[in-house]
Amino acid sequence: MSMSKSIAPHLPYLRRFARALAGTQAAGDAYVAATLEVLIEDPSLFDTTLDPRVALYRTFLGLWNSVDLNLKPEVVAGHPTVVDRKLESITPLPRQAFLLCAVEGFSPHEAATILGVDRDDVDRLVDTAGREIAAQVTTDVLIIEDEPMIAMDLESIVEGLGHRVTGVARTHGEALKAVRDKQPGLVLADIQLADGSSGLDAVNEMLGTFAVPVIFITAYPDRLLTGERPEPAFLITKPYQPDTVKAIVSQALFFERSAQLRDRPQVDA
Repeated sequence: MSMSKSIAPHLPYLRRFARALAGTQAAGDAYVAATLEVLIEDPSLFDTTLDPRVALYRTFLGLWNSVDLNLKPEVVAGHPTVVDRKLESITPLPRQAFLLCAVEGFSPHEAATILGVDRDDVDRLVDTAGREIAAQVTTDVLIIEDEPMIAMDLESIVEGLGHRVTGVARTHGEALKAVRDKQPGLVLADIQLADGSSGLDAVNEMLGTFAVPVIFITAYPDRLLTGERPEPAFLITKPYQPDTVKAIVSQALFFERSAQLRDRPQVDA
């Protein structure tokens, strides 16, 4: 099987992973495009002795973690949407390991191969990421979910992380009312709601009035990973594992906190 055919089924999920690392659809997709360009130029970088998905993610993270690359203002010619990524803004290795295992479903052995570290190192990296999550600044969370059991489970997970759930909305209208009552610092949103309305539409209306990180939850991620329309940066697939929710919540707030620090006025000494 050709390299292109072997990696094609995995590209939507690599885009999901890239967006979680980069914090935006544009930057994540541009890094995936850069990875494909590199593989076209030098197919030998794709290790055919590995499982194709493992080999693809290994090539991607080799590019992502490249020191020379991340010191450049533009990552790839023709992709001006990629922001200047200085070393301090690169998603740390513990978070990469946590996302690989908790979100992408790789085994610790596979994650070690992708990251180019020992198997024991992955356990230490994931443990470090867990401590970072536990120490994260708390925020107010709005949950938009029409299935009561899932809503209760999400509420338990985010409260276990120390965050405050300020509302649970089942419909588009309830979601907008909840935001009028109190603006959240994070939104978890299902795509299809109880009354047939769209969580995506509700979120778009919210984002028209204030900025907030959003994590979408859906049983049909392939419908949102087509590359044909604006797509979410943070996406969780149903059924999910609690660690998946923890990883994506942490990553979304990681970028929100980074943005706040960048925007803070500098005080001269």
